[in-house]
Amino acid sequence: MSRFVLSAFADEIAPDLATQMDVLERHGIAHIEMRKVDGKGLVEDDLEGVRAIRRRLTDRGFALSAVGSPLGKIGILDDFGTHLDLFKHTLEIARIMECKNIRLFSFYIPKGDDPAGHRDEVLRRLHAFIEEARGTGVILCHENEKDIYGDTAERSLDLMRSLGCASFRMVFDPANFIQCGVETYPHAFDLLEDHIEYMHIKDAVKGSGRVVPAGHGDGRLRDILSRLNGNGFEGFLSIEPHLGAFEGLSDLELEIDLSSLPRSDEGTFAVAAGALKGLLAEIEGRK
Repeated sequence: MSRFVLSAFADEIAPDLATQMDVLERHGIAHIEMRKVDGKGLVEDDLEGVRAIRRRLTDRGFALSAVGSPLGKIGILDDFGTHLDLFKHTLEIARIMECKNIRLFSFYIPKGDDPAGHRDEVLRRLHAFIEEARGTGVILCHENEKDIYGDTAERSLDLMRSLGCASFRMVFDPANFIQCGVETYPHAFDLLEDHIEYMHIKDAVKGSGRVVPAGHGDGRLRDILSRLNGNGFEGFLSIEPHLGAFEGLSDLELEIDLSSLPRSDEGTFAVAAGALKGLLAEIEGRK
């Protein structure tokens, strides 16, 4: 039996933590992939500020699914020393939050350069992260962001195999692959399934790259989640709406009454969460 646990990028609902938790509570979601709190990046906060956030989360029954860090989201030619310091700080944040997952990236490649020419430096930097995290129990979860080294399925797999450790895993983002011209299923999924730690729930349309609710784009989320469900996957499905205004959604055949929702980020989050729950109900035979 699979065990899907829902999480979310709550800063897409509202900047303040109180509203984030209020909305997630209404949707039955108790985990956050935390990037920003009250308009400030979590990894930019000092440790006392992080402890205060942890207390607020605990008081409301919330926990983190991942620290949604920007680590590795710099150019491969940019200075790495200060970035490694940020990573050490982020490890302390994960410890305080009792969160095992840190989301990160594999560095932007200069436009026009062959990524293969930067492979050794990418691996050196990621290996430095792994060494710093050794013994902490933290899992470094690589996201396939557009324009970084690991933005294709093949290069993501190269990272998984080359670094070859249980503490470096994959967060699989279907929409990001679509925006890079990569077939999510079966191609990318078949290559990476054994390395997936958790999923970003974000769908997109080929060509335009427009983000749409789960199951309404070309990301093949229904197929991916069905496979995970059949294979007994246990992990987080982290909702990353990125939907924007309702005008872009009105062309889609949704089973959600948009007129009943606030025309706000809270409303678009409701669309994203509803689409995922509908997919899961269908997959699990509840619909």
